[in-house]
This record gives sequence, structure tokens and C-alpha cells, in this order.
Amino acid sequence: MAIGTPGLPAHRMQVLGMIPLQQKFGLMVALAAVVALMAGGWMWGQTPDYRVLYANLSDRDGGAIISSLQQMNVPFKFAEGGGALLVPANQVHEVRLRLAGQGLPKGGLVGFELMETQKLGTSQFQEQVNYQRALEGELARSIQSLAAVNGARVHLAFSKPSVFVREQQKPSASVLLSLHPGRNLDAGQVSAIVHLVSSSIPDLPVKNVTVIDQTGSLLTAQPGNNLGLEPGQLKYLHEVEQSFVKRIEAILTPITGPNNVLAQVTADIDFTQSENVAEIYSPNQAAAAAAAIRSQQTSESNGSGSGNGSAGGVPGALSNQPPSTPTAPITAPNAAPAGAAPGQPAAAPAAAAAQTGGSVAQGNSRRDSTINYEVDKTIRHTRQPVGMIKRLSVAVVVNHRKQVDAEGKVTSKPLETDEVEQINALVKEVMGYSKDRGDSLNVTNSVFSVADAEPIAAEVPLWKQPETIATAKDVGRNVLIAGLVLFLVLGVLRPLLTKLAEVRLPAPELADVAAAHVAETATQQRRAGYTENLDTAKQLARSEPKLVANVVKEWVSGDE
Repeated sequence: MAIGTPGLPAHRMQVLGMIPLQQKFGLMVALAAVVALMAGGWMWGQTPDYRVLYANLSDRDGGAIISSLQQMNVPFKFAEGGGALLVPANQVHEVRLRLAGQGLPKGGLVGFELMETQKLGTSQFQEQVNYQRALEGELARSIQSLAAVNGARVHLAFSKPSVFVREQQKPSASVLLSLHPGRNLDAGQVSAIVHLVSSSIPDLPVKNVTVIDQTGSLLTAQPGNNLGLEPGQLKYLHEVEQSFVKRIEAILTPITGPNNVLAQVTADIDFTQSENVAEIYSPNQAAAAAAAIRSQQTSESNGSGSGNGSAGGVPGALSNQPPSTPTAPITAPNAAPAGAAPGQPAAAPAAAAAQTGGSVAQGNSRRDSTINYEVDKTIRHTRQPVGMIKRLSVAVVVNHRKQVDAEGKVTSKPLETDEVEQINALVKEVMGYSKDRGDSLNVTNSVFSVADAEPIAAEVPLWKQPETIATAKDVGRNVLIAGLVLFLVLGVLRPLLTKLAEVRLPAPELADVAAAHVAETATQQRRAGYTENLDTAKQLARSEPKLVANVVKEWVSGDE
């Protein structure tokens, strides 16, 4: 034998030795290609699908995020051009949450941490600029925390302080917002941003804050340019109108059926704020007794002359004395004639002489009385309520009544006159109709036109759906690998193996190989029989020790 090792393996080695070197090299290449394809397919299937984690990162944020990803053992790579950072698709959301917990990314904004890196010898101007940058960055971060805001920039303008009060200027601020696609800010949210900025800066009035979005639209209302209603007033007006519409449709739906009545309401609401203050003084009372006395003052003085008839008082001062209080009525009775009997009234000249004559007794009496009455006054303070309804205009359209005949055909029929009047009366009650207020109501019975059904959007074919495309890619990849492997096995390895099977050794060598194979097989069988007998004896010794002892005893006795 050419090969020293006996048996069939030696035959195989001898057969391989008889193959030409070119065929051996082809067989090795084919085996290596099959192994490479199988390994490449497995690695290709294990490669994760990378998705965008963040795009348009600043250098500072990019370095911080990469350091965090390395600490978390998360694989990453950059897109072409370095415009985006990619991570495995199944870890995108988890990584974003973990980075958000670390405050990343910061969006390229600097806050008050800028003040922590002040250098020695920094001028006052640089300190002021750094403080302004830090304040702008902090405000932008606060605004970016809103759900609808994707990015924000804040610009502050501070005037130089002046010792003259009239020349002092208030600071101003401008806010640029970048909103998420499909998101909008209502007036209340814009007002909140304005007040946030105004409250963060001393002496910054609300009117000096301007907010615009990424499209250049002005979001803050300028003073003097608001020709319409305020957002709150518009909202209240809409709520009032919709409230009337719902009430009208709710009361008519049980009569007409669903989808058979439409109502529209236009409300004229007075948003004027007015206050009236009036003071009303009532005229004097007809009777003094009915009036309330506030205060009363009385003064009396009495004086009498001497008996000799001399003039009283300071000589020469008669003309300065005030006239005495008259003691007789202004209209005196007719004087009696001269020589009249006692008891008759004296003549008027004699009475006057008695008052002014020097020889007639004279007396002075004076009485002053002052009474103050309370003044009847009414103070009225009236505040007009805001949001009163000045006028309502209501339009109601009712569909014709549908009827189904015996054949199942649907027809429409106008409502009766009494039914229309009933609907009119119900709507008036619901809306609180007031003729004095100028309300108007119009109820119309008409056939509703059935709108054409909107075309249903064509469904995306199965072969165009993203899930189907992704599945097809995976299946195609696996099929391609399997096809290449089959091609190598069936097209390369199989022909080589067929040629190996056709190689025959010479007859003597085949006989020697066969004899050696038979001898080796017999030896293996003998070894197997001895091993089996030994195992059987051991098992018998364990199970029947007495029997084995007797057999051994007989063997020993026989030898003697």
C-alpha cells in the first residue's frame, strides 16, 4: 500500500492524492466561498438598522453626546457629510430619553454658565455683554420647553442709563420662534411668552416685546392696530352663538329627525364698559314741618328807656341806632277825632310821636332765629354689565319630511303650515326672541341636497407599502445568499465530488485495501465481543455474588 495507515481512510487519502492539483485548488476555493457566503449572510442579518438620533448638532453638543454614547456603550455613526448622528433603530427613543435626562442637547444656547468662565481682567463692557448673552440664552431655553416650540432665539436691547428722567428709555425684546410642523400658538400662549419675557427683565413693559414665527408672521398685536375684537371677546362671541345653535338643533331634532335641521346664529354683543355716578338733589319740601331740621339758633335782646323822657343811648347817636321792632301792625285802625273819649284809639301821628318823641317812654326788643334744614340728596352709582346681547339674528333650515311608500321608494314632502309655525314658535322660545331688541328669525323648509360622496382614497397597493418593501428586501437578501450557496454546492462541489467518485485504484491495490478493511473489521468485532463479555461478567458478579464465588471456587479446585 502506498499509504502506511491501513483501512478505508488510507484509501480515501490515496484517492485524494490522485486528483490533479488544479481540481484540488478549485475544490478549496469553492469550500472557502461557501463558508464566506454563509458567514457574510449571518453578519448581514445581524447588522442593525441605523436611524437619525439628532441632526444639525453644534460642535459643543455633538462632542457631549458622543461622550455620553461611548459611556452607554451605544454604537453610532455619522451620516454622509456629518449632518446627522445615527444610532441603531431599536435604541433611538431610549437614547433620546437618557440624553434628555442629562440635559442634552442644549441647542447651542449658553446660559448663566457663561458667567462661570470669567477671566481675570475682563472689562465692564465684556461683563455686560456676557450677562446679556446669558440672559438671552436662559429665556430661549425656557421658551423652547413649550410643546409647540422647536427652537427659539431672544434678542434684548438695553439703553444706556441717563441721569435725566425724560431721556431714559425702556428696554425692549424680540423673540423668534421656530414651531414644530403643524403646530400653532393661540393668542393666550403668545401672551404668556410676552409676559414671561417682560417679567424676567426689570423695567421691560409688555408693549416692548415682539414675537414672530419662522415664517415672519407677527404674533403679537401692536397697540392701535387692533381694529376688531380681542381674542377673549371673539371666543365669548363664538361660544354664545354655538350655544344657541346647539339649543335650537337639540329641540328640533326629535321633531325633524337627525340630520334634518341646520341653524345659524349671529349675535350682536355689547362689550362696552361704562360706569355712571349721579348726585340728585330733591326740591324743598312744601311744608317746613316735613323737613328734617339740621340745626336751629335763636337770639333775643330787650332794652327800656328812662322815665323822664330823655333820649336813651349815647347822645348824638340816634341816627346810628337800628330801627326798633315794630309793636303795632303795619296797617293801623283809623285815628279817633280830637277830643275823643278815653278808650278810643289815638291818632296815628300821636302813636308815631310816642315812638320817636323824647318825652315818651321808649323800649327796644330784638329777636333773631336761624334754622338749617337737611338737604335731600341721592347718589347713584351704575355699572353696565359687559357682554350683553344687543340683537340676535337666527336662520333655521328644515329638511322636507321623508316618506316611504309600499314599494320602498323614498320621497320627500314639505312640512305643513302648522308644523312650520310650531317650529317658529319653538325657536323663538329657545332664543328668547325680543321684538323691542330687534331680533330676527327666519325658518325655511327646503329639500336638502345630498352631497356627492367623496372619492375614497385609493389604497396603497400591497407591493408599495413600506412594510412589504422591507420584508421583500430581507427575503431577497436571504434568497440571494441561499442561491449563491446552492450554486457553489451544486455547480462546483458536486462535479468535483463526482469526479472523485469516478477515480478507481488498480485491482491489486483494491484487493489489498479490501483485505485490510476486512481484517480491521474483524479485529474491531473481537474487541467488541471481549468487551461485551467482560461487562456481562461484571454485571453477573454484582447481581449473583454467591454464584460467581462458587464458580471461582470450582476453578481453583480444578487447577489443584
